[in-house]
Parts: sequence; C-alpha cells; structure tokens
Amino acid sequence: MAVPLSSFSLSKNTLSNSSSIPASNPSLDPSKASVLRTQNVLGSKGNSGGIEQTQLRLCGANLKTNSDLKLQASREPAGVTKELKSDKSERMAGVEHVDLFNEMKQRFLSFKKHKYMKDLEHYEKLAKGQAPKFMVIACADSRVCPSSILGFQPGEAFVVRNVANMVPPHENGPSETNAALEFAVNSLKVENILVIGHSCCGGIRALMSMHDDVEPSSLIGSWVSVGMDARVKTKAAAHLLNFDQQCKHCEKESVNCSLVNLLSYPWVEEKVRNGELNIHGGYYDFVDCSFEKWTLYKEKNMKDKSGKVAVKDRAFWF
Repeated sequence: MAVPLSSFSLSKNTLSNSSSIPASNPSLDPSKASVLRTQNVLGSKGNSGGIEQTQLRLCGANLKTNSDLKLQASREPAGVTKELKSDKSERMAGVEHVDLFNEMKQRFLSFKKHKYMKDLEHYEKLAKGQAPKFMVIACADSRVCPSSILGFQPGEAFVVRNVANMVPPHENGPSETNAALEFAVNSLKVENILVIGHSCCGGIRALMSMHDDVEPSSLIGSWVSVGMDARVKTKAAAHLLNFDQQCKHCEKESVNCSLVNLLSYPWVEEKVRNGELNIHGGYYDFVDCSFEKWTLYKEKNMKDKSGKVAVKDRAFWF
C-alpha cells in the first residue's frame, strides 16, 4: 500500500502524544508501560530509524510507480479513443443498415397488402407465366426507373438495364443484354422494344470524354465504346456546342445507334420487316420531367441494302 510522506510526521506525533494505547499489563510500572507501549508500536527501541528509512523508500518507490502509471496513461488514450470512435461508427452504421431494411420491409408489406392481395387473381396468373408486350432497355442509373416513370405493372414489361442503355451489335458476341434480347423476342414474343435514354447520363459523359486515339482501359470505357458511332456523329453535328450540350445530343443519338444495332440481329430484323415487332426510342429528361418518344422503321423500296432507317410517330410528353 502506498504511504504518503505526511504519514511519517503523523506517526511521530502519535507515538509521543498517544495515551489511548493500553498498557500490556495495568499492574506494571507506568514508566515501564510507556516503554512497552513504545516497543509495541515500533517493534524495538533500535528500529525507529529503520522504519523511517523504509517509509521513505516506500514513498520513493510509490512516486516512481505513480510517475510510470501517469506516463503510461498519457500514452494510451489515443488508441483507446480511436477504438471507441471506431466502435461508435460501426454501431451507427449498423443502426442505419437496419433502418434501411426496416423501411424496405414496410414497403414490401404495403405492396403485399394494397396491391398483391387486392389483385390476387392477376398475381396468381403471373405465377404461371408471363406474356409482356414490351421489352425495355434502360440505363442502370438509379434516377431512371422505367416502372416508376412509365407506370409499367408486373407482367407488362421485360426489362434489362445497363450502363448508358447500350445495345451492342450482333457481331460483338454474347452479352447479358443480347441474351435478354434473344429471350424476349424469341421466347416471350414481345411486340415492342423500347430503348430509353436520359438526361445527365454518366455513361454518355464517359463516352464523350474518351480520346479518339486511346484504347479504353476501364470496364466502363470498354462498354460505352459500343456507342462510338454516336460519339462520332455528335462530334460532327454538334462540334460548335459546349461539352454539356454535346453530351445531351449524344444521349439521344446513342439511342438511335442502339436501335440500329437491334436490326443487326437477324431474328429482330426479320420480325421488324414482317411487322411482328416494333422498335422505339425514348428520352427521359428528369431535369424538367419530360419524355420524348419515336419509332424506328425501315423505309420501303430502298435500293440501298445497308439498312437505312427512318423515324416516325415522334411525340413529346411534358
């Protein structure tokens, strides 16, 4: 136990003035009793100096220990504080994660109660199969949800989404987009394909930022290079416009390039030629909430076999 320096003087006062310590034997001579009291406390007459030295050594050792403890304590809080902050951040992230899924749960339960259960017969039919009239190819951008924008209900549209709503040409080989295209056209027998572009598209901005003589090194660059024809046409037609305006022009031009690429698939081209399938372009501007729609078709009596196409039925919804 640590002994403070002040305890030594207190001990001496206690030794000299104490009258409360009883004698070992009341019948002894008072002077002897006093000596005995002193011996009982000190242990022996000659040990008082040793006790004083021991107390000083204890005090010195205690001071060194306290100093070491203080030094160690001063070194530790940074790591401890960092760990506490990290634990707090993890707890907060965990709470936020739970809150997000609680909200998602409530949305699902609301859908089940107000839509699924109220139209149970329809959903029971969907459980047996689907027969959508539309295939929709849209951008993966979180602000561009075809079902929310155009009101598609379950079973009405077969939807595939990718960066910048690109359709690669047939000769590029397999991709998730043309795999979905094949299934929609040949198995589901959709009657319409709608490719939807949109404003402020990051994929188109990446395409327009590419250099002509540099091969794309990123996955995004490799993918959006599918729309290189749209970039070339935009640079030719809108070279006097600023970069943002060029991007907006390319957002629409890339939709047309995707529509033309659709015709590179033999089974799509055949159905379009026979009137069994229609292909449409769309452009959603979420800055002013407007929608532009048009239909692509092959002109009749064309001598050129390169596959020139024309636009009809253009409409603006605002």
